Amino acid sequence: MVSEKLNKIIKPTLNDLGFSLVRVRFSGVGADGKARSQLQIMAEPIESREMTVEDCTLISRQLAAVLDVEDPISEAYQLEVSSPGMDRPLTRPADFTRFSGELAKVSLLQARNGQKRFRGRLGGVDEDSLIHLDTGTGRVSFAFEEIDTAKIDPTEFFSTLKQQLRRDEKKNKAKDANVQGDEASSEIDTG
Repeated sequence: MVSEKLNKIIKPTLNDLGFSLVRVRFSGVGADGKARSQLQIMAEPIESREMTVEDCTLISRQLAAVLDVEDPISEAYQLEVSSPGMDRPLTRPADFTRFSGELAKVSLLQARNGQKRFRGRLGGVDEDSLIHLDTGTGRVSFAFEEIDTAKIDPTEFFSTLKQQLRRDEKKNKAKDANVQGDEASSEIDTG
């Protein structure tokens, strides 16, 4: 399988550079038969720091060289390297412990009580390796193997950011009104 072969090539190269693999995604030729295949590598620094554009460039150059030598894909493709971003996918069991307390969206392979998609706060992983998600209707627990897709839900961050921006805007307006009031009072002619 192509993805297993790619993982075996990509993981060690990333580790040598100080990064860990988050996800590999290969998409073949588009429906029109003209679109070029794409190999998407999502990586993050092993040490706790932000991913930079320079990191992506370094990874892209190193992986391009390794993939040219190993040649695991027979057709032409475009290599894309990116960071996980704010709505990062949760692709490893350790991600569910690392991001415990964060809002997440999880889709299961099989429906649970007629529902496959859940949104809630990650409750971590227990000693039986069950992942917990606290939703608006209660706690849902599932094994990692039951997950189709999972990712961080950044809506809470954006909502908090929006609220902070509104507060700052109100403060700035109040400040501007006070400054204008001070200027008006200092311009009073007393003579």
